[in-house]
Amino acid sequence: MDNKIILKAEDLDGYLTSEDMADLKNLEVMFKDTMKYFDPVNEEKIIEGYDKLGHEMQKICAKHPAIKVYSFVTEEGAHAECSRVISKLRDVRTDHQEFMYYSQRAYEMLFRMAYTDQHSDKKGHMIVKTPVNFPVQNYAVHKIPDIDHKIENTAICVMLRGALLPSMIMSKEIQEYSSHDYKTPFALFKISRNDTKNEADMEYIMDLNKSFFNLEDLDGKDLIFADPMNATGGSLVTVVKYLQSQGVKPKSIAFFNTISTLKGSIRVTRALENCTCYTLWMDPVMNEKAYIMPGLGDAGDRLNGCDTKDAPRNMIQLIADYGHNISGLYKSQLYEIEKIVLG
Repeated sequence: MDNKIILKAEDLDGYLTSEDMADLKNLEVMFKDTMKYFDPVNEEKIIEGYDKLGHEMQKICAKHPAIKVYSFVTEEGAHAECSRVISKLRDVRTDHQEFMYYSQRAYEMLFRMAYTDQHSDKKGHMIVKTPVNFPVQNYAVHKIPDIDHKIENTAICVMLRGALLPSMIMSKEIQEYSSHDYKTPFALFKISRNDTKNEADMEYIMDLNKSFFNLEDLDGKDLIFADPMNATGGSLVTVVKYLQSQGVKPKSIAFFNTISTLKGSIRVTRALENCTCYTLWMDPVMNEKAYIMPGLGDAGDRLNGCDTKDAPRNMIQLIADYGHNISGLYKSQLYEIEKIVLG
């Protein structure tokens, strides 16, 4: 039986104010001016154009406290690492394995920005048993921030196949920082954009028959969504509005993106109560097909490889494709995913 939910783009634009629209229009004009120097390439003018765009986006984001951009809110010494990670993810020459490696670095940086950069002086202790056992068994002590109150009410929501690995990374970071070895519950939502549509009339379709979740695991929780790309914000709003219609009342929503558009970030923080967007890098605009520009291509394909049209992979098949090394690294997370999918 067909059981699908559809959200349309115009539902999202209703959350934008006239000031938002003016800010976004200004960025679009600035980006189009910069594009004039893409062919033929004029490096000096391209650098100048992006520098102006960055300053303008920082100024706009200052008006939106629920939007946290790594290079806007962290200390300047960390910005070089951010630029290097994003440049590797963008680069057309970055292959599959390298893309996975830099994706992991990106989400570790995002976790640090959201949970450990701003914390109290209270510390937790990790007592580690080492392989050295002569003349006696050796132990080491390491201090970490005490952030149990921030992380031990969380649940991970996976929306798109490109979000599977980032979601597992975030869940493992939570487990590693938890003094109680907290393992997040998972919810898996089959959602896609209608790519026959343009940005102005885009539709977002959630297939409930191919989604796996327990509503009671999500009610009252701090919901975490880790999607590499936030273009329109439509996927997140579709999922959360559906959950709310089913009686789920999230305590908070955190949206973690490697790259986000300003428009997508504003939409979701306006549409969803107590929602914060954490993004490693802000891109200025989308094209007519709602793809981020300059963007980095299809993050799902670059993380997981391309599906064939006739045989798209499910979550369990994707996990198998990650291979033994990933499966071993995220074994606790995979066990939680298997429980929700396989019952």
